[in-house]
Amino acid sequence: MTQKTADQLVGELAGYFARMLDAVLPAGKLALVDFPDHSNVGDSAIWLGEMAYLRGRDRLPAYYSAIADFDDAACTAAIGDGPLLIHGGGNMGTLWPKHEAFRLHLLRTHRGRPIVQMPQSIHYADPAAASEMADAIRDHGQFTLLVRDARSLAFAERHFDCAIRLCPDAALMLGRQQRAPASVPIFALLRTDHERAADDAALPSGVVADDWLAEDSTQKRNLRLSLRLGRLFTRDPMAQRAARQRRLAEWRLRRGLAMLSSGDIVVTDRLHAHILSLLLDIPHVLLDNSYGKVAGFADQWTGDYAGLMRATNRAQAFDTALSCRSPHIVDG
Repeated sequence: MTQKTADQLVGELAGYFARMLDAVLPAGKLALVDFPDHSNVGDSAIWLGEMAYLRGRDRLPAYYSAIADFDDAACTAAIGDGPLLIHGGGNMGTLWPKHEAFRLHLLRTHRGRPIVQMPQSIHYADPAAASEMADAIRDHGQFTLLVRDARSLAFAERHFDCAIRLCPDAALMLGRQQRAPASVPIFALLRTDHERAADDAALPSGVVADDWLAEDSTQKRNLRLSLRLGRLFTRDPMAQRAARQRRLAEWRLRRGLAMLSSGDIVVTDRLHAHILSLLLDIPHVLLDNSYGKVAGFADQWTGDYAGLMRATNRAQAFDTALSCRSPHIVDG
């Protein structure tokens, strides 16, 4: 396999994403829903990538919402018979029930309206739940499903009667990012939620580990205050919502980029720590998550990145990273 630089690979994959969306996105005013109003940096990176694509095509949404503030009537009033875009990620299936329930609601309530599911990874542990989604997709009739890996593609083609396309993750539309100087030899961004693989290997000396789910409450409070003050300058509720979503997502993305940049080398089992490390051009060792999402994406799209190393368990990942660390970064 010929290895590629970060510049080459990010450019290729962003171009692939844009061409795919150009081909499947119907005309008309559109809505972008299921804004990730939570601390997971990866979902904010996806949302900002989706927005980067839409901005570049002069197709910014006429309606924005998270799950909690979605309103069927308001959405219809804003976009008419235009398409509805569902934010991408890894929540299609049984692991994240709130998002699955919302997707079912949209399919059942908005029949006749084109719905495009932005790139997803799929995992159903319950065949009955997959059958329920299949029925909703069939009855809706105008659903387009974008998936991020071969495993999800095969599952969708077996179970779902709709247009299905393989597409890389939207976060790649952010393009290459500038990294800050490293401060530790190895930074391990490791999952602490229910998608983590069962692996409790001890951290060796020289490895600093964290997850990116915790947010600084003071910073978040100050940001929300700033957003409330910003409402004084516009009376348009949808413009206010769009500004709020953008500011929150950008704040979360900056936090994730700073965390990853702290390591001379990164070890991770999070898909978007892998993608953002690619955007930052940080050498990193990649582990899989609990159901194969991370490895599947790398196998499909990013396996030829020159800065990527693979490992099957944490001990092996730490050993690989330690053997590659730069001599100018000393243990803290």
